[in-house]
Amino acid sequence: MTWELVLWLLALGALLLLLVQLLRFLRADGDLALLWAEWQGRRPEWELTDMVVWVTGASSGIGEELAYQLSKLGVSLVLSARRVHELERVKRKCLENGNLKGKDILILPLDLTDRSSHEGATKAVLQEFGKIDILVNNGGRSQRSLIMDTNFDVFKELIELNYLGTVSLTKCVLPHMIERKQGKIVIVNSLAGIVSVPLSSGYCASKHALRGFFNCLRSELTKYPGIIISNIYPGPVYSNIVKNALAEEVTKTVVHAGDQSYKMATSRCVRLMLIAMANDLKEVWIAEQPFLLVAYLWQYMPTLAIWITNKLGKKRINNFQSGKDADSSYFKIWKTKHE
Repeated sequence: MTWELVLWLLALGALLLLLVQLLRFLRADGDLALLWAEWQGRRPEWELTDMVVWVTGASSGIGEELAYQLSKLGVSLVLSARRVHELERVKRKCLENGNLKGKDILILPLDLTDRSSHEGATKAVLQEFGKIDILVNNGGRSQRSLIMDTNFDVFKELIELNYLGTVSLTKCVLPHMIERKQGKIVIVNSLAGIVSVPLSSGYCASKHALRGFFNCLRSELTKYPGIIISNIYPGPVYSNIVKNALAEEVTKTVVHAGDQSYKMATSRCVRLMLIAMANDLKEVWIAEQPFLLVAYLWQYMPTLAIWITNKLGKKRINNFQSGKDADSSYFKIWKTKHE
């Protein structure tokens, strides 16, 4: 065998490996580090047992599903949101399908915009369970309205709820974690914290703010390596987030949420979140294609990403104004071409 043949075989092998990785990426629903952790990393069933986990926004969507999956891992749960009756419903289902007893779940009503209540809520958790191992900052709302049509109060509400409320609660919990020199702070951000899209200006702004704040916080906590800051960026996930999104006025919500069935299953999103927590991942992207690809473009090829976003922006607005989900057509076209 000549050296020339060896080189040709090596080049062919490298090309085949590249093609395999490309095919895997086209079917991926998470960033490469996350998928590696799912394949080779630590299991949530091993790492999260016996922890005290506080979940905000636990009455629906990702927070609700997170409560259900955590309840099967033997953790102590603190469930927070504004709607007490919905939290009670989630607690009942956790007890029916999980491995917990009533004493293992604390219902703690919480309004993130009422920042004066956060210190008392933190003390209530510590009094009940003695520690907080994981704080999952999941509470928040989305937005569907054009900038020129949107009352300024909508922007204020989104910053108050999504950003300042999350920062406030984190600052209340952080001294306890610093004292113990350990803990996990999980921020359920959004791909909107990386990508900027029309109809969600206030929401994108609040999520970009969270990304900046918690990246700074991580760098300030380097002398406490046991405290992990994990920014998680889900793409479109099946939930009521669009139905509950703010519209042009604070008193209005979206009239036509459109078809949501194309979105990632909430159970899959939460499973990947638990894997991220178990493996102490610090930056996590969770989305099906083509949304994951868009995130990579915004991260590594922003000029091209801006051009694509501007081209697709009109379609997104037209979809929304015609009563469809803003992003459904992109996903359906992608699915048709790749199935």
